[in-house]
Amino acid sequence: MEIVTTAIYNKNDEEEKKLILREYRALLRALKHRIKKGDKRLIRRAFEISVDAHKDMRRKSGEPYILHPLAVARIVVEEIGLGVTSSICALLHDVVEDTEITLEDIEREFGEKYSKIIDGLTKISNVVDLKADTTVQAENFRKILLTLADDPRVILIKLADRLHNMRTLGSMNREKQLKIASETTYIYSPLAHRLGLYEIKSELEDLSLKYTQPEVYMEIAKGLKETKRDRTRYINDFIRPIKEELQALDFDFEIYGRPKAIHSIWNKMRTKHVSFEEVYDLFAIRVIVKTTAEREKEDCWKVYSIVTNFYRPSPERLRDWISVPKGNGYEALHTTVMGKGGRWVEVQVRSDRMNEIAEKGLAAHWKYKEGAASTQESKLDAWLHHLRDILNNPDTDTLDFLQDFKLDLFTEEIYIYTPKGEMRVLPKGATALDFAFDIHSELGAKCIGAKVNYRLVPLSYKLKSGDQVEIITSQKQKPSEDWLSFVTTAKAKSRIKYYLKEEKRTIAEDGKAMVQRKLEHMKIPASPHNLNELCLYFKKPSLLDLYYGVAVGSIDLKHIKELTVIADKLHQPVKEQKSEPKVYEEGKQKAGKGPELIIFGESSDKIKYKLAQCCQPIPGDDVFGFVTSGEGLKVHRTDCPNAAQLLAHYGHRVVKTKWAKNKEISFLTGVRILGLDEVGMIQKITNVISSDLNMNMRSISIETKDGVFDGTIMVYVHDREELDVLCQKLSAVDGVNKIVRLEAQEE
Repeated sequence: MEIVTTAIYNKNDEEEKKLILREYRALLRALKHRIKKGDKRLIRRAFEISVDAHKDMRRKSGEPYILHPLAVARIVVEEIGLGVTSSICALLHDVVEDTEITLEDIEREFGEKYSKIIDGLTKISNVVDLKADTTVQAENFRKILLTLADDPRVILIKLADRLHNMRTLGSMNREKQLKIASETTYIYSPLAHRLGLYEIKSELEDLSLKYTQPEVYMEIAKGLKETKRDRTRYINDFIRPIKEELQALDFDFEIYGRPKAIHSIWNKMRTKHVSFEEVYDLFAIRVIVKTTAEREKEDCWKVYSIVTNFYRPSPERLRDWISVPKGNGYEALHTTVMGKGGRWVEVQVRSDRMNEIAEKGLAAHWKYKEGAASTQESKLDAWLHHLRDILNNPDTDTLDFLQDFKLDLFTEEIYIYTPKGEMRVLPKGATALDFAFDIHSELGAKCIGAKVNYRLVPLSYKLKSGDQVEIITSQKQKPSEDWLSFVTTAKAKSRIKYYLKEEKRTIAEDGKAMVQRKLEHMKIPASPHNLNELCLYFKKPSLLDLYYGVAVGSIDLKHIKELTVIADKLHQPVKEQKSEPKVYEEGKQKAGKGPELIIFGESSDKIKYKLAQCCQPIPGDDVFGFVTSGEGLKVHRTDCPNAAQLLAHYGHRVVKTKWAKNKEISFLTGVRILGLDEVGMIQKITNVISSDLNMNMRSISIETKDGVFDGTIMVYVHDREELDVLCQKLSAVDGVNKIVRLEAQEE
């Protein structure tokens, strides 16, 4: 995949006009086969409005702003496969937010359909607002997903907008790059994945990695470049016999090898703890058969049979997404076969229709909707319908919702059957209770257990693909708080929270009456101001929590006397300011300044900070500061498992940070060491640490099994440089096979 880098911009007015016109003509060429009578005039008008609206605006790179909407419109048409309506909306996607033009103007000029889509796009732009409160962000995101359920074009155009922004991220400052890249991995690539846009999902992930961890990205890109010649030779040798056989049988087909995405290679290196050289499947072979709808399934299996005639398949690595397509409509046969030289090779077999759906996702579904309803189409529609269900629940307005929803977007799927043989698709890790809620909310609420393959199991039983499940209910059953600890789907979580809140509301009614009686007795009105003061005093986030606390006895109303009453209004009692919150305020103020640098090490006497346990940063690591509400400033590595979420959702609390040279402070860090078990191995390792490098070691634990050892060493270092030297020295010890810095654990 080609990554676009941003060059220094230096064009004069005449060259700019030519460039803009060239891009506009390229858009018209891309739309050539989709333009009907009258469309050209509309596209021209949208282009003119956009040019005029953005005439005085420039991008960070220096180029005229109009090139951005033009590029987004081209991505929408060429890479996602949408048509005229979407390209017009892409051209106009920023005008309402950035200029004087209103939605009413758009509606007058183009019609209601266009203004609705542009309204949705404008709302999305405000979703992950740096300064917005996190619950407001989640609420905004909920609104966007509602537009996705109503008109998916909104989110598809937004994905094109994000893709172009990521391709041109080089001209932004480092802070903005981190923020936008993290937001992309947190929200946009999972959405692209769920909507079946695999090419776009891969590119978004690769570009995010390029900016969050540039060293890792460059190392893998360099590795791919260096191995390209060998890889091409191997692919050609592998393909040759399959190609000859398919030609002999008169198949109309394409066959080629393509490198895996950089992000997926990095993921494999990280999860399997292997180096780039040890990732065996750096590429996949793809066979695309041009065939009819009636024959495509049969032809794909024939191709699979030909491939396995030449190469031995790994039985546990066969994925049949033709018989049972993925929830987002993806169809293909995937198998892993043993190629020459003992290398495993992944082979993907698809028809041309399946390939279009794999690359264009949701947009391609619409194209094929014109025929009879197909299974994959109804699955995607069912997902959008399921999404609408969750979103219409009035209580899904917290950040929990976004977290739960994200899990639904990205996890693998399992296929579960009802007693009548109807199939349901659930995320991997789903329990019997998730299945009950998936069938119907009331069934979930009354569920007391289940029979899986005719065997009685508890609610928390984790289902496996192919299980047949019968739900057992009782009218006396009620959802309980502990259910939230084992359900995994967003639907189940949101419905359980809703039921619990309803029960809480009923109990809270008694508390409300008690509060009103108490205030009447004190001759104080139950005004919104006074009730708000009570919430603040008793540290309750809402009136519901206040009333509930009073009803169950966890709040004693006699403490109301401690509040000050001035002219029928309650006020907080005056207390001495504690010194603890000062760190938070100071950090907050720093965060707002933007360019301010907080230097760790030499300024440690001025600013209190903690090193995050989830990633244990040390000087030399790429880091950012995060203002927490209870523990002051925390320092995280940019590759911390929690970084994407923190940067994407709490941008206003992020503080730009760097390390100062300070050789007096030591930091605890750890390495994992693997190798062949030999006599005196521990002594060799400890000699390197203590004698050669004079480092202070806190602990060492080594386990040996079948002649191989696996150990963990915790040492104190001054900075990243020292850690790198330690890793190099340990790697040079005879018998040591691999050294890995201890992976951060998610909190």
